[in-house]
Amino acid sequence: MRILNTIHARADTAYDNAYHHKLSGRIWRALEGTKYDDVHDENHPKPFSFSNPFPPGDMQEGDGRTLLIASPEEELLAHIATDLKDTPELNIGEMPFTVSNISRLTPDVGEPGTRGTIETGTGLLVRIPPWRCEEYGIDHPGGDTAVFWQPEHSMEPLRKQLEANLDQKHDRFAHDHLPGPSDVDGNLFDGYELIKTFAVPVTVTEGQEMTYVLSKWKFSYTVRDDHHRRHLNLALDCGLGERNSLGLGFVNVKEKTPPWEVSV
Repeated sequence: MRILNTIHARADTAYDNAYHHKLSGRIWRALEGTKYDDVHDENHPKPFSFSNPFPPGDMQEGDGRTLLIASPEEELLAHIATDLKDTPELNIGEMPFTVSNISRLTPDVGEPGTRGTIETGTGLLVRIPPWRCEEYGIDHPGGDTAVFWQPEHSMEPLRKQLEANLDQKHDRFAHDHLPGPSDVDGNLFDGYELIKTFAVPVTVTEGQEMTYVLSKWKFSYTVRDDHHRRHLNLALDCGLGERNSLGLGFVNVKEKTPPWEVSV
C-alpha cells in the first residue's frame, strides 16, 4: 500500500539531493503519539519506505512534484495522511512544499503467470557483512565494517543479501504461518539489469553523515505462485535492501503483462 502526495513548491528553490534525513524526520513526526512512535529506535526493519520528490530538478514557486510513501501497514499510512492533511506544510531540507492532494494506491505485481519489471526509484543499499565476505570471495579490509556491494563482487552476494533482508521484513510484517522468500524454491527475480552505481552522502542521524555506495536496477520477474506474488508485493511496500526509512531502495512496478497476454 502507498499514498501518493501531490506537492507544490512554495518558493523558487534548487533541488536538494540530500533530502533523505529531513523527509524521514517529517514522516516520523507524523507518527508521534501513535503506536509506531517507539519503532524509530528499534533495531528492526522499519515499516515504511518512500520515494524522492519527483521528478528531480530545480523548481519555481508553484511547480508540482509527487511524493510516494509506502508501507505494509494501512494504519501507519492513515496516520501520515491525516497529519499531512492537518499540517500540509512540508519542508524537505531546503525545499519548501505544500501538500495539495493525497490519494491511496495499491500496486500489485500481478497474479501468477504475470511477467513484469520492477525498477528502483531511489538508490539501493546492499552491504555485505564481514563474516560473509569469505563465502562470496570478497576481500575484506578487516574489522567489523560491512562492504558495500559493487559490480566486481558478482551477482550472488547481491541476490542473497536482498533475499535475507526481505526475509527479515517478512518475519516482521507477514503472517507467521506463511513461508518467507528463503523458504520457497526460485529466485525473487528472473533478471538483474544494473543501471548505475554511485556514491552519495546521507545523514543517518542528526550530526552523523555517511557516504553510501548505492546502485539502481531494473529487475525482471515472472510471478510463480501466490507466495512469490506476496513476496514481491512486500518489496513494493517495504523497499529492497537497507535503510528504507531513509528513502533508499524504494521500488516501483514499471511494466507488467498479465498471463493471458504472455506469448509462449
